[in-house]
Amino acid sequence: MPDVILTGAAGRIEGRYSPGKTDNAPIALILHPHPKAGGHMNHPVSVQLYHLFMKRGFATLRFNFRGVGRSQGEFDSGIGELADAATALDWLQANNPAAAQTWVAGYSFGAYIGMQLLMRRPETDGFISVSPPTNMYDFSFLAPCPASGLILTGGADTVVPPVEVERVVSKLRTQKGIVIDYEVIDKATHFWAEHLPFVEQTVGGYIDKRLEANPIP
Repeated sequence: MPDVILTGAAGRIEGRYSPGKTDNAPIALILHPHPKAGGHMNHPVSVQLYHLFMKRGFATLRFNFRGVGRSQGEFDSGIGELADAATALDWLQANNPAAAQTWVAGYSFGAYIGMQLLMRRPETDGFISVSPPTNMYDFSFLAPCPASGLILTGGADTVVPPVEVERVVSKLRTQKGIVIDYEVIDKATHFWAEHLPFVEQTVGGYIDKRLEANPIP
């Protein structure tokens, strides 16, 4: 998996990229947790998401938001980070012009940025949102949400209690034309330390289900 350097609005963006297995391979962008809480692209959940898409032949990119690792700039309260994510998706699309599908996957703060990116990129086919911080940020911008996806949270999450996530899920499920899968993993916390295999099993199963329903030609 080669290191890549992208050029963003705040300067250099450091990433890791795994090319797709075919010319029309789908693409997936992975977004990491909060930079001010030690988030970076090598966080175990981010890496898990990266490998889940990579193993299925997707052209997959994860990267460090501005001010993290070797990425230039400084934390910008989500505004600049959304710009970084848009730059990364532009790069993925430019390098994979025949991509059959576009997916965005994020964990915690990365899930929040991912859902915002989704709203700006209607070409997105699917999303994975792990532990979205629905009690810290306003998710009302998802009106309407343009794509079907999976929202996954921990039953023992004290940072973002499941009831807060369910509030957003219920609202999304009233929308027509999309299907929101929602899974709560019993005893898992916001950090998934002992429950990474459940992330692999749940997210992997969801991607497989979607690919089976809409195979890549």
